[in-house]
Amino acid sequence: MGFKILHLHLHGLFRSHDLELGRDADTGGQTLYVLELIRGLASRPEVDRVDLVTRLISDRKVSSDYSQPREVIAPGANILRVPFGPKRYLRKELLWPYLDDLADLLVKILQEEGLPDWIHAHYADAGYVGALVSRRLGIPLVFTGHSLGREKQRRLLADGMDHEQIEQTYSISRRIDAEEFVLAHSSLVITSTRQESENQYSRYGRFVSDCSEVVAPGVDSSRFHPCHSLSETSLVDELLSPYLREPNLPPLLAISRAVRRKNIPALVEAYGRSPVLRQRHNLILVLGCRNDLRQLDKQQREVFQQIFDLVDRYDLYGQVAYPKRHRRDQIPSVYRWAAYRRGLFVNSALTEPFGLTLLEAAASGLPMVATDDGGPRDILARCENGLLADVTDLDSFQDSLEQAGSDHAQWKRWSNHGIEAVSRHFSWDAHVSRYLALMQKRLKANNAKVFAKDVVNPLGKSLLLLDLDSTLEEPEKEGLFELRNTLEAIERKGENGFGILTGRSIKAARYRYAELHLPQPQVWITSAGTEIYYGLEEQSDIFWESSIGSNWDLKGVQTALVDLKDYLVLQEQERQGPFKVSYLLKEPGEAILPLVRKRLRQRGQAALPYVRCHWYLDVVPIRASRTEAIRHLALRWKLPLEQVVVVASQHGDAELLRGLTSVVVPFGYDNCLEGLRNQQRVFFAPSSDLKGVLEGLGHYRFC
Repeated sequence: MGFKILHLHLHGLFRSHDLELGRDADTGGQTLYVLELIRGLASRPEVDRVDLVTRLISDRKVSSDYSQPREVIAPGANILRVPFGPKRYLRKELLWPYLDDLADLLVKILQEEGLPDWIHAHYADAGYVGALVSRRLGIPLVFTGHSLGREKQRRLLADGMDHEQIEQTYSISRRIDAEEFVLAHSSLVITSTRQESENQYSRYGRFVSDCSEVVAPGVDSSRFHPCHSLSETSLVDELLSPYLREPNLPPLLAISRAVRRKNIPALVEAYGRSPVLRQRHNLILVLGCRNDLRQLDKQQREVFQQIFDLVDRYDLYGQVAYPKRHRRDQIPSVYRWAAYRRGLFVNSALTEPFGLTLLEAAASGLPMVATDDGGPRDILARCENGLLADVTDLDSFQDSLEQAGSDHAQWKRWSNHGIEAVSRHFSWDAHVSRYLALMQKRLKANNAKVFAKDVVNPLGKSLLLLDLDSTLEEPEKEGLFELRNTLEAIERKGENGFGILTGRSIKAARYRYAELHLPQPQVWITSAGTEIYYGLEEQSDIFWESSIGSNWDLKGVQTALVDLKDYLVLQEQERQGPFKVSYLLKEPGEAILPLVRKRLRQRGQAALPYVRCHWYLDVVPIRASRTEAIRHLALRWKLPLEQVVVVASQHGDAELLRGLTSVVVPFGYDNCLEGLRNQQRVFFAPSSDLKGVLEGLGHYRFC
């Protein structure tokens, strides 16, 4: 039986044909890489099936292709589009509130259609979803970041943006936290270059270098090769010649998205400042397709405006071509056209994780001048087909461009070296072979969770979860009387169940609950989600303990935080648990969380902190939380999440509002929940306390 593989690529516009590369910041070379990898995998006899999950988009502003639930890429390979969040197209920074919904949906889909041997997630958003699905179903996770938040933040700060601007535009802290979370759950991290691993991933506390491998992407030799035809050259001439006074001059060719990171204005300025370059070369900028600048996002508009201003300042009209539209199938012809004209390919990016366009150019016989950052270093070391340049220094960048185009004999040697090296080191066949070999060597067999069969479901068809620490802490008598009647009616009916959520230990929770004189719960989620008990049983759920206990070090957590005594105090022993370390904060709120997370990462602790009710900080295993305990119950007892009703109201309850569970928020809830009103399946009750809970049960027709 061959492999079954699942890839996750959530943002941008993804389809099997006519990729809209460069349309926006989210539809770049990563999209092409993933598509080619899936095609390569599907062609291998070891692979039975490979699917890619992306977002289903229904938006008149984009092609209807993206609204099709299923699309065939090749025999045995499919795109599966899953609807989550708004129907319209969204940039990736706006997807974060909806990713938990997708994780819940994906678990359901995989349970119905069969589990893959591994999940390969691309970029932080897909990585976050992949990590949730991986830990819930026990499927190995492979992660490729493509670009990383810490590196992006570093570059943006160097460019003069302040922290607040970066946060508002890119949700950078959420992205970095997600990347740490993904790295903690990944069985294998695949990078394109050593530089990524050594200089970028190494800045993450959860990154383990022994769990990473370098696998350089491949090039499709059927599309990118040096054999050109005169008719092909004529077609490219028709595309570019209208912009140029002397179209036969050797071109400096740049192909990229119009985003700041690609640093195209620096290339235009280096060209404009140099009489040598202007006399010797034309400048060709293929920056994606545009119909109306007003329809582009702000960053793209700013980049194009910078280019237009520089063209005007240096009077480059007739020397610079920047076509508004091109087809993806024209790109190989553009490379060959530039090589035929004895031009150079230029990558001026501030940071370049790999640089697939450099390999495409090399395979087409076109030498390069590229940024001395990341992937180009590895590529040039293998291909020996050009120069590296410091693109942050205009004088140095200009000198490199002038030097690279000065020697025709050198140009010919570079051209031949590139063609030969790509064929030897960077073919798709070699890439896919190494990829599959790594999976077989590095990944454990699918360790899908298996629960005992033929065990009676103690929870019923639906489950209500009440919070003992807030909803039932000081209940009003009238509301408590009504709730008692409701729970007794549920008990008599025997179809549905209810349970308790609490930060207390099981002993303390049962003692407090007995004072309320309510019916016996079917399940208890105690100690901040780290323990699960059924009915009156004294033994906690062994499957849950086994799931969350990996790499947990209670003493290590306490040691990691011991120097934060000015901010938090360890609570008394009876409030601790085998999988929970509890503190009392000296100042209320979540301001302490970044510092606590940092300490835990620095000390290598597989743990996460949660603040609840403003004053209480719990540190639990990285795989544990109240939300994950609920998902465990749903999986173990085959209970649809839509049939789980959770009551949330306090600071720290925001996690309960995400995903497919049904949530009741009584009036008078904590203000921190207000921003989650747009979440699906959340009912904000008009009344407070237990009356609001009962209104919520009526809304969901629970009883």
